[in-house]
Amino acid sequence: MRFWDTSAVVPLCVREPASPAARRLLAPDPAMATWWATRTECVSALARRRRERGLTGGGEERARRVLEVLAAAWSEILPSEALRDRAERLLAVHPVRAGDAFQLAAALVWTHGRTRGRAFVCLDERLREAARREGFRILPA
Repeated sequence: MRFWDTSAVVPLCVREPASPAARRLLAPDPAMATWWATRTECVSALARRRRERGLTGGGEERARRVLEVLAAAWSEILPSEALRDRAERLLAVHPVRAGDAFQLAAALVWTHGRTRGRAFVCLDERLREAARREGFRILPA
């Protein structure tokens, strides 16, 4: 099982340059762990693409169906006070935004703080660096 950030989930739902790499990562290990808000963040990204004319209404509908299949199978890390506290600590240590701090805090909760050898799938450079500094193995490499 790997932790998947929203930035890596969206390419599984819509065709974009990162899609082949994301699919290659998912194929051998389809078990996904995600933050509780990942599905909503993906819906936001899909709606933004439609508004910006990068995705048709039908394309958005197909992408949302793919998202629903993925979300039905993944494991979600739920919000908690401990997770919020961890996210706030991460904000003091890493140059990430609040949403990314929640993603990384969720990954840390998922690993019980034992990140060595655990994979963090992410396409956002700032979040990748923060996760690397927290000890995760970053994918795609």
